[in-house]
Amino acid sequence: MGGSSDVPALRRGLAVLRLLAGRPGPLSAAAVARELSLPRSTTYHLLAELTAAGFATHFPEERRYGLGVAAFELGSAYLRHDPLERLARPVLRRLVDTVGRTAHLGVLHGSEALYLVREQPRHPTTIVSDVGVRLPAHLTASGRAVLSRLPAAQVRALFPGPFVDRTGRGPRNLPALRRLLAVERRRGWAVEDGYVTAGFASVAAPVFDHGERPIAAITVTFRHVCETEAECGETWPDLATETRRAAEELTTRIGGRA
Repeated sequence: MGGSSDVPALRRGLAVLRLLAGRPGPLSAAAVARELSLPRSTTYHLLAELTAAGFATHFPEERRYGLGVAAFELGSAYLRHDPLERLARPVLRRLVDTVGRTAHLGVLHGSEALYLVREQPRHPTTIVSDVGVRLPAHLTASGRAVLSRLPAAQVRALFPGPFVDRTGRGPRNLPALRRLLAVERRRGWAVEDGYVTAGFASVAAPVFDHGERPIAAITVTFRHVCETEAECGETWPDLATETRRAAEELTTRIGGRA
């Protein structure tokens, strides 16, 4: 790389890669130029350079371009470094120090919530949501924090059959889940009170990627007892404020947008 004049070219090359990565199939050079408002000559030059470096692939019969093997290798290397967990850990630590409760980072794995990171206060309480544990997403606050920001069709595809029940609480069918997700989407955070383990509650807020897609959730879990689901109506807005602040910080750290 030379001087600062190379920076615009780099930015344009990265814009081309993001465009190719965001489409379901290959694109023509004309489509790339149109989408990014680039001159045709510049577009062909960028595509040629990306193809030579292995980040793009040219399909001559189709006159289109797609991602190359080098892009796959780069993505695989990214995953090997566990970037989400590494960036989340200090955020969770600060959250735990602030609220004095256990905090988790969870992701949606099919119809389950998978916990990747856990940070605990000095005197932790035994809870079921440990690292590596998978729980029914419709029952967990972390799972529903993500589900509430997904398209309705995707939610429907994830829950085609009978709903798992652990404590007799929580949504028992798709219409009930949709109603709950609509409330939590408007509110901005998800609440779980005894749905997973009796005597424990959680609040969770979603984390977003650069395309404003929900990719994870930060959850705070704590002891709370109410006798029946009808009597449980707390939403813990003060605790949710801190949880949302942590989720927004992690969103920023990973280059996401909420």
